[in-house]
Amino acid sequence: MNKHVKNLAPETTDLSRRSFLVGTAATGLVLGYAGSGIDQALAAPAPANFEPSVWYSIAPDGLVTVTCGKADMGQHVASTMAQIVAEELGANWKDMRVQLASNDPKFNDPVLGAQITGGSWSTMMNFDAMSRAGAAGRIALTEAAAASMGVPASELVVRASTISHPKSKKSMSFADVVKSGKATKTFTADDLKAIKLKTPDQYTMIGVSVPQLDIPLKVNGTAKYGIDTMLPGMVYGALVTPPVRYGAAVKSVDDSAAKKLPGFIKAVTLDDKTMTTTGWVVAVANTYAQAKKAAEALKISYDGGPNAKASSEALLAEAKRLQGLSDSGQFFVKDGDPDAAFGTAAKVLEAEYTTNINIHAPMEPMNATAEFKGDILHIYSGNQFATRSGAIAAGAAGIDPKFVVMHQTWLGGGFGRRLDADMMVPAVQAAKAVGKPVKVIYSRENDMTMDFSRPLTFQKVKAGVDGDGKLVALSHDVVSAWPTQRWGIPDFLSPSVDKKGPLDAFTVNGADFFYTVPNHYVRAIKNEMAHNATPSGQLRSVAPGWTFWAVESMVDEIAHATGKDPALLRVELLDGKGNRVFNLGTGTGVSVLQLKASFELACGQTLPTVFADRRPGDHRRDLSSGRKPEGARLGATAVRRCGMHEHRARGRRPGVLGQLDHGLV
Repeated sequence: MNKHVKNLAPETTDLSRRSFLVGTAATGLVLGYAGSGIDQALAAPAPANFEPSVWYSIAPDGLVTVTCGKADMGQHVASTMAQIVAEELGANWKDMRVQLASNDPKFNDPVLGAQITGGSWSTMMNFDAMSRAGAAGRIALTEAAAASMGVPASELVVRASTISHPKSKKSMSFADVVKSGKATKTFTADDLKAIKLKTPDQYTMIGVSVPQLDIPLKVNGTAKYGIDTMLPGMVYGALVTPPVRYGAAVKSVDDSAAKKLPGFIKAVTLDDKTMTTTGWVVAVANTYAQAKKAAEALKISYDGGPNAKASSEALLAEAKRLQGLSDSGQFFVKDGDPDAAFGTAAKVLEAEYTTNINIHAPMEPMNATAEFKGDILHIYSGNQFATRSGAIAAGAAGIDPKFVVMHQTWLGGGFGRRLDADMMVPAVQAAKAVGKPVKVIYSRENDMTMDFSRPLTFQKVKAGVDGDGKLVALSHDVVSAWPTQRWGIPDFLSPSVDKKGPLDAFTVNGADFFYTVPNHYVRAIKNEMAHNATPSGQLRSVAPGWTFWAVESMVDEIAHATGKDPALLRVELLDGKGNRVFNLGTGTGVSVLQLKASFELACGQTLPTVFADRRPGDHRRDLSSGRKPEGARLGATAVRRCGMHEHRARGRRPGVLGQLDHGLV
C-alpha cells in the first residue's frame, strides 16, 4: 500500500525562458544553441540560487524548483520529475516547486535527444538522469554543510531539506547552506555516472503518494494554459478550412462582407512551406468573436486538389487491394513458415478487422499565440514535441530557426494531438501579416475536421491450429497510413526484418505479442492513398488500439473453434517459449504473473507452470509455486515509480527510438 503525506499547496513559479536553434535537414533535426541575450525575459536565475543541475535550482529560502522538460497534460509528469529529484536530493516535499522548460536543447530528453512527450517514456527514460541530478545536489550541499559545521561529510544525514550531524547535534537547512554560498561543487558527466544511487529498499519518496504540485495552481487559476495567453496589443485569428482534409488550394478570397464588420483587420491566406496545412485562411480581428464572424463572412473558392474525391470507402478498398498483393509492405515479424503450416493445419481460421479514423478531441481547443519582437519569434502554446514544432514555426515564418523561442504552457489534454504544430502555422503567418501578436483558437469544427487523426486501418488475420487445438501458425497484415513517417524523422522508424527498408512500427506494434506461435508473420503495409488524403497522427495507445483488438479477437475465435476456455488458452500461449518473451524484471513480466494469479483465483485452481524468465544465458525458472519471483519488485518499481502508472515498454527495441507496447501519450 502506498504511503500518503499531508497535502501541501506549492507557490506559483514563473516559467523560465530560453532560446535555441532547431533546424531541419534531409536526415532529420539539427540542434544548436542560439546563445543568450536575445531577450531580457531569457535571463538566467539570480546568482544567489544554487543550481547543481540544469534540471533544478535551490533558492536562498530553501525552495527547490524543478524544470520539467516534458509536456504536462494532466498526467502530472512535472510532479513525477520533482519526486525523482526529491528522493535523491533529500528534500522535503513541501519545498518542491515545478516550472516548465523552454525549447532550449539543454532540456532535451537525455535518452531521446529531443523534447518530446509520449510513449509513456518520460519516467522510464528520465529516471536515471533526474536521480543523478538530485544526488549531485545532495553531495554538494553535504560537503558545503560539512565545511561550515567543521565535521566530516560522511557523518552527515540528509532528510527533509535538513542536513544534520547526529554526534554534535548540529544541523543546517538547505536554505542555510545556499545562503552561505559554500555550495559550489560541480560535476562532470563522468562524475555523475559514478554516483551510487539509492536502492529501492532505501526509497523514502518514491512509492509514496504525494500531492501533485500542479493541482493547487489549476484550482486557484494561476496555472496558465496556451489559451490563457494574453499579450499587449494582441488580436485574434479564426480559421476557415477547406472542404478537403489535405491537398486543397485557395483560388480566391472575397473579404468584402468581412470588411463591413466591426473589428475586422485582415484575411490571411496561408502560404505554408512546411506543408503542415493546405488551403487555410485566417480571419484576423480585434476579438475572437469578431474574428469568428469575419471568418463566416469570407467567400472562398478552392481547388480541391488530388484528394477531393477521397472517401473512407475508397481508402478501405485501396487497403484491401494492397493486402491482397503478395509483395506489399515489409515484415515486422517473420518467424517460421506460416504458409507451410497452414497447409498441414487441422483447422484454418480467417478474419478481417477494420477501424475507422478516430479524433483526439482534447478539452482545451488547439491554440497558439505568435509574437514577433524584433528578429525573435515567440510562440506560446502547449505542445508535446517542442523540437519539431519549433522547426515548423520557423519554417512558417521564413526565418532562421535560431530566432524561435517557445514558451511552454500546461496542456488541457493532449492524447498525442499536440505532438503536431499545425496550430502554430496560422498564428505565425497572421502575426507576420498584421504586425501584431495573434492568438489563433480552433473551433471544435476546425479541430474535428483538421485533426491528425488515428488512421483508418484494415487488418487480415489468418490462424492455423493442429489436431490438438494448438495454435501453430498466424499471419497478420496491417494496412494503414504511417503517421510517424509523416514527421520526416528517420530515427523514429524501425528496420524491417526482411531488409526492405524502414517501416512505421507505431502502426504494427502489439502484433508482435508474447504468445508462443512457432510460425508467425506480421506485415506492415503503407496505404499511400490514406497517407496523402488523411494525414494521420498518434492517438493514445497508437497501434495496440487496433492490433490488440485484432489479435485478441482471433484468440477468442480460436478458443471457440477448438472448444477451449478463452482465458486458459491465453495462459497456454504464454509459455515463454516464443521469440518475444517477457522479462520478470519489467512491468510486462509482473503483469503476466498478475494475469496468472487472477485466472487462478477465478478458476479456483492452480494453473500449470507456463511462465519463464528467459534472459540470454539464464536457465528456465519455475514459477508455479506462487512465490514472488526475484526481480518482480524491481519490475513494479519500474512502472510505478513516483506513483505514476507508467505503461510498459516492450523489451525488443529496433531502431534508435525503439518500439513500444503503448503509444505517444
